[in-house]
Amino acid sequence: MQTEIIIAGFGGQGVLFAGQLLAYAGMDEGKQITWIPSYGPEMRGGTANCTVVISDEEIGSPFVHNPQAVIAMNRPSLDKYEPLVKPGGVLVVNSSMNDRKPVRTDIRVVEIAANEEAEKLGDQRMANMILLGALLANLPVLPEEAIKKALKGHLPERHQKLLGKNFDALAEGARYLP
Repeated sequence: MQTEIIIAGFGGQGVLFAGQLLAYAGMDEGKQITWIPSYGPEMRGGTANCTVVISDEEIGSPFVHNPQAVIAMNRPSLDKYEPLVKPGGVLVVNSSMNDRKPVRTDIRVVEIAANEEAEKLGDQRMANMILLGALLANLPVLPEEAIKKALKGHLPERHQKLLGKNFDALAEGARYLP
């Protein structure tokens, strides 16, 4: 089985980190993986997105046109990627950064005020992990334990002190089922 995911938002929101974490977790689980980041020249605030393909078999192409899932962390990402989600797929939306509701009725939509929820956890940087937790609860491509293991194994030493907050954020996102 092959699962294609796009994560998109502004630079500085943890878009690439969330995708890279999915890729590491998939590799650690013995899956075939591709991770392709894309970002503008700005350090923060420019566009950023990544595609992640997770498969049990060899991946024929890393390019994704109609993903099973999208995490849209801001309005431009929602506008761009909502139309591309495969019918029956999952769209996880950060409603903190969107001023419109998704319009598709043939996909599962999960809306989370991720910035506000991250603030409640004590660190706004955890919004990406909340959204990732919601994605995995609604599209169980990898178990939450695989993500936790990847965080432990691949989070830089200087950020290891944030493991607990990351775990809490994943659990918070996992509560969001439509």
